[in-house]
Amino acid sequence: MDRAINIAERCGLPLKIAAKVDAADRDYYDSEIRHLIAKPHVDFIGEIADSEKSDFLSGAVALIVPIDWPEPFGLVMIEAMSAGTPVVAWRNGSVPEVIEHGASGFIVESIDEAVDAVAKAIRLDRSRVRRCFEARFTDTIMARRYIEAYEKLISARVPNGV
Repeated sequence: MDRAINIAERCGLPLKIAAKVDAADRDYYDSEIRHLIAKPHVDFIGEIADSEKSDFLSGAVALIVPIDWPEPFGLVMIEAMSAGTPVVAWRNGSVPEVIEHGASGFIVESIDEAVDAVAKAIRLDRSRVRRCFEARFTDTIMARRYIEAYEKLISARVPNGV
């Protein structure tokens, strides 16, 4: 959250944060984050329901994903893309596999790059962001790819083997 707050402040944009603070993260939140969300450009909404996500994400200039660990997928990125909202995310975990740099968002490695990327994200064609989602992440496309992967595994199986 601290990176996202810094980026929004440097961009001169308001920041809305929808997040759940788990009990395991409460001490960190209280000591490192709470004072940051008191800034006038930050609106900490808390956890939102699945039914609220599309409206929340579609109203954003961009989704900032300041991830610093190897996230295996990052569902929120495709949720944003499905709403036509570009994603600005750190090159970590699945980010390079999910984001089409320059089309559905931007992959960054620093706060300076993220600030520049937010300015670029404002100019991205939101219908193109949505098309990137539709080409790779609809339920039909993903189910088809799972079937293809399973079929490939089955066909590669050694007879009478492991």
